[in-house]
Amino acid sequence: MPLSEHEQRLLDQLEQQLHAEDPKFANALSTAPTRSLSTRNIVIGVLIMITGLLILLGGVATHLIPVGIIGFLAMGAGVYVAVSKPKFGAQAQHEHNPGAKTGDKQKSGFMNGLEEKWEERRREQ
Repeated sequence: MPLSEHEQRLLDQLEQQLHAEDPKFANALSTAPTRSLSTRNIVIGVLIMITGLLILLGGVATHLIPVGIIGFLAMGAGVYVAVSKPKFGAQAQHEHNPGAKTGDKQKSGFMNGLEEKWEERRREQ
C-alpha cells in the first residue's frame, strides 16, 4: 500500500531530522547490508579456511590429533575473517563527511517538542 503525500512528507521530514541530529546512525541505517562485507576479507578468509582444511587433512593422515585440532581452529578463524565487517569503513566515511557535527549538536524543534511532552507526562504523574 503506497504512502499518501502527507505521510511521505512526514517521512521525508523525519529522515532529514535524523540526518541532522545523528548522521552516523542515519548512515548506518541507510547502508545496504550487502555493502557491509569486504571482498578482501572474504578472499583472505577463504584462503585461511583452505589452509586450515589442508592442515586438518594432514593431521588426520598422519594420526597427529594436535595438528588436526590446529587445522580445525584455522578453519574457524578463516570463517570468522570472511564474515567479519571491515573496521576501516566507518572511519573513512567519517573522515570524508566534513559536514558532520562533532561537538555540540543543536536539537531540532521536533526533538525539543518530544522532550517537552515527556517532561509534561512526568510532571503529571
